[in-house]
Amino acid sequence: MTDRSPEQLARACADAMFSRDQATQRMGMRLLDAGPGSAKLAMPVREDMIQGHGTCHGGFLFALADSAFAFACNSYNDATVAIGCSIDYVAPARLGDELTASAFEQSRSGRTGNYDVRIENQHGQLIALFHGKSYKVRGTVLAQETEE
Repeated sequence: MTDRSPEQLARACADAMFSRDQATQRMGMRLLDAGPGSAKLAMPVREDMIQGHGTCHGGFLFALADSAFAFACNSYNDATVAIGCSIDYVAPARLGDELTASAFEQSRSGRTGNYDVRIENQHGQLIALFHGKSYKVRGTVLAQETEE
């Protein structure tokens, strides 16, 4: 088994999850950064994401925040799922905007954790605030390594 720093482990977990995450990839999200208890993703607002009022559908904003939350709470190589999430929409995202979701761990103890995600547009304007609660389940994110 190789020893990894917490930063290396977090990035390896994020890379492994991203490679398997078809939903995140198909929405055009990109993994920008990952660290222990944190992650940053970006997503362009495309034409097929615009709803009837001419702004980005809230479901896409939720998905972006939820993905950043998932990468952050799985950064310790413990398989972790959401047990509750909420979002506050602060300002509209528009066609052509480049959104960035930054997730940060607020607490982690036992099997649960709390994470906040901030979505901003390319001008640094706050678009949405998300809070997620995580629950550690059985298993790991990475395949078990064996010594040769």
